[in-house]
Amino acid sequence: MASASTNSLLLRGARIIGQEHVIEQGAVLIESGRIVLVLDSETRELPAADSVIDLKGATLFPGFIDVHIHGAAGVDAMTATVDDLKQVSEFLVRKGVTAWMPTLVPASDEQYERAIRAIEAAVAQTSVSDSSDARTDHKLKSVPLARILGVHYEGPFVNREQCGALHLEHFRSFKDIADLDSLPTIKHDGVAHLMTLAPEVDGGIDLIKALCRRGWIVSIGHTRSNVDVLDQALQAGARHMTHFMNAMTPLHHRAPGPVGWGLIHDEVTCDMIADGVHLDPSILKLILRSKTAERISLISDAVSPTGLGDGEYQIWGETIRVENRRTQNARGSIAGSVITMLDAVRMMLSLGASESAVARMASLNPASLLGISDECGSIQEGKRADLVALDKEGNEVCIQIRFESVTTYNYECQPNDNVQNIVNRGPKKIFSGRKMQIARQRLIQINKAESCVKETYQRLAARPENYQA
Repeated sequence: MASASTNSLLLRGARIIGQEHVIEQGAVLIESGRIVLVLDSETRELPAADSVIDLKGATLFPGFIDVHIHGAAGVDAMTATVDDLKQVSEFLVRKGVTAWMPTLVPASDEQYERAIRAIEAAVAQTSVSDSSDARTDHKLKSVPLARILGVHYEGPFVNREQCGALHLEHFRSFKDIADLDSLPTIKHDGVAHLMTLAPEVDGGIDLIKALCRRGWIVSIGHTRSNVDVLDQALQAGARHMTHFMNAMTPLHHRAPGPVGWGLIHDEVTCDMIADGVHLDPSILKLILRSKTAERISLISDAVSPTGLGDGEYQIWGETIRVENRRTQNARGSIAGSVITMLDAVRMMLSLGASESAVARMASLNPASLLGISDECGSIQEGKRADLVALDKEGNEVCIQIRFESVTTYNYECQPNDNVQNIVNRGPKKIFSGRKMQIARQRLIQINKAESCVKETYQRLAARPENYQA
């Protein structure tokens, strides 16, 4: 074996999901938070490293990236504090998500300002640079945190007739550049700003041009646009579609609309909610066959009750019921999902999509959409070590984010309860105000207890001779 290098970690005994193929018995060498070597251990000698984690045949995926998520674990991005957002990051990382985009619904200028300033502060606290100081600070955390990459504005420039669960009173049209200037932005270098809009709203094409000039990513959604306007939107710079087929005019043989237009344009990418509720599994297969894995990103579109189980919750000023993993507001509309990206990955694998295709849809394509695919999104030398290992049942066993790893398995046994199972046994009541606060605190306490248990198992696994019965 070669000599170990400084700050190195070897993940061995892994099935590694590459862009084109799978390494059945592979290893990944990580140095200072970067992947420096991906190898087939059947044909090459394993290098030495400062630390070694044996994944015991688990399947190693690039960390998932969720570009459309409103909240989870009792936290809503519209009202979240910095600590709330970090709590979501901690919840998500245990579900294989290593980066995410808090997503905002149409709201007042004051609500937007408050939400953006919290996201701005959380961006700094969930990001890790290559500096030793940042690495030291990050190690003070009990578990890694999924990075916040920027913000996704879902609206407010969308079609009133395709509102879905969005509130009409905050919808807007684009009259001049002052309407765009009124939207607060994150004042950090390297963050992404994404907007979902309907190109047919007043001033929609000019809005797309203005956003593209400012470096925003433009996605078409909540729309009833016809093909002519969609062609103009494409020329103006809109090349992605939000939760494809949801909140847009359905396909008709004499009026293709946004669905037909999106299916035939190979230069247009889309994202979809693979929960089996927003889209029937057969439709998921249809979209995959038509658009192919190269042009699809998976999203959760998760809302704050995600991880809290069935019940009634106050979200965006109304009561949302969650039952059997389906959300519904008083108007009967689906109001987001309660899945994670891990659930979406499992769904697509169950429908026969290859592991490489699913890795592309859950990781590389979202990274490409945000313009960061040279940094993350695939297991390649030189990229960030943002990785998730899944067992044969699709359960996460190890998450690696740059300078930190957390293992959730052990040699002999594993705690039967996880956070979601424990919280799901709680009372099925409306969680609002103080009750929602208590629910979040309960989740924090459970996460901390779970982390302590797993750290003990890790120590036992590392030195079993010290713990003889």
